[in-house]
Amino acid sequence: MANEQVLVTGGSGFIGVHCILQLLEADYRVRTTVRSLQREPDVRAMLKQGGARASDQDRLSFIAANLENDAGWPEAVDRCDYVLHVASPIPPHAPKHEDELIIPAREGALRVLRASREAGVRRVVLTSSFGTIGYGHPTQTAPFSEKDWSNLDGDVPPYQKSKTLAERAAWDFIAREGGNLELSVINPVGVLGPVFGPDYSPSIFLVQRLMDRAMPGVHVILRKPVTRESGTRSLKTAYSRMLRDYRKHTRFALMTRVLAVDEKQGTFSVTVTNVGEGGVGLATNEELAVGSIVSFQLPLPGLKSEIHVEARVLWTRSYGVAGCEFVHFPTASRQILSAWLESRYRIKKPLIPV
Repeated sequence: MANEQVLVTGGSGFIGVHCILQLLEADYRVRTTVRSLQREPDVRAMLKQGGARASDQDRLSFIAANLENDAGWPEAVDRCDYVLHVASPIPPHAPKHEDELIIPAREGALRVLRASREAGVRRVVLTSSFGTIGYGHPTQTAPFSEKDWSNLDGDVPPYQKSKTLAERAAWDFIAREGGNLELSVINPVGVLGPVFGPDYSPSIFLVQRLMDRAMPGVHVILRKPVTRESGTRSLKTAYSRMLRDYRKHTRFALMTRVLAVDEKQGTFSVTVTNVGEGGVGLATNEELAVGSIVSFQLPLPGLKSEIHVEARVLWTRSYGVAGCEFVHFPTASRQILSAWLESRYRIKKPLIPV
């Protein structure tokens, strides 16, 4: 294996880093693509965190390539025996139009396949998703198989739709013009494992939100002896707690652009992606540090008045989004926000107080 080279696309991502680790451990030479070579130190740090030795990383090289253009891909696949195509756009929130995901996913897969065929790569392993199989169908008891595809005429979210169209395009390419190139596809449901850096898989992010109580949950405690009365009360209590968590943690999408002020009184543009009783989500091209404070005036749809927001950054992601909690929230602003959020709850009031 020391003489065989593998290309891993999207090497800075959660799956990409784990793939690189296992390839290095198996004594392959590895090349990986990143959108910017400035991410190389981050990737090497994550690999070190994952147990890769310095001597292992000597067999790793980087090249800049983007799914949305041809530059870099011929060089990326040059003298590679295999390609693990992992890279695919994953949005921090719903895109304005589904083509923002579909086009780079589909065209990116075809770019990788064409370059691989021309370079004489033996096999491409495409990381797809269960989203290409199990969406848009009525409820069924029969297990899904490789013969099943998601029904895109049904209610299929943009990300799952993009993965479906990308995988279909990949198989069509192999059938029509793949030549001697082999294609294998993996369709995971959840992607879990040790976290070595800030780029989580969506599955890991879901677990984090559950652990941080950033996602409403239901906790049912049944006490013996279990009777109709005790069971009913337990379910009512669980429902009430769920609504309490819902009101505390639920976010409503906004996508409102405002002018924010940082702690040094510098101003910058930021998009408030969502708001809830506990805080706001932000998207910006500026670099936000965890723990920093930002403030701005936030207009709420349907209201003439604005609320003053002062929020602390709790977490950030490399693609420019951040989660924030309110600090020094004026009483008047809090009351306005609470009333606005209450008007948007489409749920019944708690059955019993908790």
